Amino acid sequence: MNQTIPFTVDHVGSFLRPKSIKEARQRVKEGTTTKEELREIENEEIKKLVASQKAVGLKGITDGEFRRGFWHIDFLEGLNGIEGYVPETGYNQKFHGKAAPSYNIRVADKISFDPNHPFLDDFTFLKEVVETDGTSVAKATIPSPTMILRQELLSNDGTSKIKEVYPDLTEFYADLSKTYQDAVQAFYDRGCRYLQFDDTNWAFLADKTKRDSLEAKGIDPEEVAEICTTIINGALADKPEDLTVTTHICRGNHASSWLFSGGYEPIAKNLFATNYDGFFLEYDSDRAGDFSPLRYWTDKKSKVVLGLVTSKFPELEDPSEIKKRIEEAQQYVPLENLSISPQCGFASTEEGNRLTEEEQWKKIELLQKIATEVWQDK
Repeated sequence: MNQTIPFTVDHVGSFLRPKSIKEARQRVKEGTTTKEELREIENEEIKKLVASQKAVGLKGITDGEFRRGFWHIDFLEGLNGIEGYVPETGYNQKFHGKAAPSYNIRVADKISFDPNHPFLDDFTFLKEVVETDGTSVAKATIPSPTMILRQELLSNDGTSKIKEVYPDLTEFYADLSKTYQDAVQAFYDRGCRYLQFDDTNWAFLADKTKRDSLEAKGIDPEEVAEICTTIINGALADKPEDLTVTTHICRGNHASSWLFSGGYEPIAKNLFATNYDGFFLEYDSDRAGDFSPLRYWTDKKSKVVLGLVTSKFPELEDPSEIKKRIEEAQQYVPLENLSISPQCGFASTEEGNRLTEEEQWKKIELLQKIATEVWQDK
């Protein structure tokens, strides 16, 4: 089995939060537990999680995003020029299922990377726990810079200050790239060699209803996609050669609900023009479309990670059906450039999806079994 990053069996990053962390976070809100005491509890649970990931054969190891409330907001709030706020009208995207918590971010000033961003210390802790025997790699996950673009220009709730802060939007795009250039280098300087940009923006741009809504506002989705490619490639422009940076394209994942629908065809050309080393693509339902957009994949040094097993529900997929889909994908991408994973994390928000921890690990075990049978002689 191929041991280059992304690994043959990989995962998106988040895992179900244990009860101890959820209870401790509630006590912090009530004022009966300090943030320092919460961090100690998180440290111990992350150590257990690392051991569990290794036990099921994972090689790229995350902290499960145990220290976060949201997959994206916690990181974005830590950037200079970004502020969190409580929208009066609720979260600006409507899930097909349970509503997301009413909290979001917006640009308040010129954007830059804070060299004291708390995620850097979080990664240092993870690396020290993970990389003890030379068999595993600590993986950091952060939201893509295009999440800020979408929030301000495509999905804002009327409270955006972007035109005041950036009268010239090209400066905004340049600052997004530079901020993430600095973030990439900061993680690298901490010893990170596996970094992932998580991104729901591409799925937004692929969704027909969202594209129609943009066009109704006089916004060209194709032009936006091209801008996103430019921002991301700017962020990766000075990436060290021994750092692997991947992306996960997400259709929304909160409490087993979802946001966007539609295949990759409308955005595939621009998506695969980004200089990522790997693409985690959701393919767990009919909403994802077929594999034909993979024809735009041209960088033979990169890998495509097929998210063929859902993280939203406990039922285990039929291994024979998963194998058929891997074979179908080989019409466009050779097996040595393919990997498999759950389609998304198990807890993009701290609430988590509708399955148990035991069922979560069974999903990973299923992927390992399938990979052994598909890649064993390769």
